[in-house]
Amino acid sequence: MILCFDIGGSRIKAALSQGDALISLGEVATPVDDLGQLLAALVGFSQPNMIGVAVSIAGAIGPVSKIANIPCLNGTDVRAVFAAAFACPVLVLNDADAFALAEAGHGAGQGFSRVFAIILGSGVGGGVVLNGEVIAGAGEWGHGPIVQNPAWPCGCGQVGCLDTVGSARGLERLGTGQAANIVRDWEQGGTDPAVPRWLDLVAGPLAMAINLLNADIVPVGGGLANAPKLIAALDRAVRGKILRETHAPVVVCAQTSVDAGLLGAAMAGRRQFGHIDSGQIYADSVRKV
Repeated sequence: MILCFDIGGSRIKAALSQGDALISLGEVATPVDDLGQLLAALVGFSQPNMIGVAVSIAGAIGPVSKIANIPCLNGTDVRAVFAAAFACPVLVLNDADAFALAEAGHGAGQGFSRVFAIILGSGVGGGVVLNGEVIAGAGEWGHGPIVQNPAWPCGCGQVGCLDTVGSARGLERLGTGQAANIVRDWEQGGTDPAVPRWLDLVAGPLAMAINLLNADIVPVGGGLANAPKLIAALDRAVRGKILRETHAPVVVCAQTSVDAGLLGAAMAGRRQFGHIDSGQIYADSVRKV
């Protein structure tokens, strides 16, 4: 069995990948400022006969990782730290890569060769899956000085990143009030220009990314994906800007019915540790214990 985690800035979700099932172990609060407490929380989910640990976490993973929302991990070699704590093999992947794997295998990306799964939530991110294999680190289209008006400072240290305008927080900056209320008002015919402005700012960079990757499909996750009309409007705007002509939707709402971070971690873990076809993990196989 493989122990799987989806580690966020507020909660740690855990599950076991065993046989053809992904079995939820529950969740706990994330101790973001104390490495010892964080490791204790993770190890507390340990199970007998584990062959490995697979982790989905937000941030840039490497020898010196950048995990902005979990300060006690920032600057560490996350995989090495976790491997020492569990004393077994550990795989760590970016949460956007885990989401992309889940969507390619069990969501809107099923049957497509080139899947560019994006996140439009508290931030802007993405992951790329090519013929069933995730391209680690690819798809991070939210950062880089691409937006000139408005050119707002970004948490990554640059100015004018798409993350500053394309996220839910960016939509709130462009309008007034909470993102959900801004979208609801737009859906009801309101005159707030925030959503049309947001669509204009996001569609261009997304179209360029689709052209660059020659992506077949773009599943969207994150809080803004809870507004299907908004994603449909983004799809129409994007299809007017990409090179290829298509009448079928390209930008669509994500379809994975369970936590995509856990599902993607399980798929990656099975490939690395279990030598089992990831197609054996099904989104509807989750059960509570």
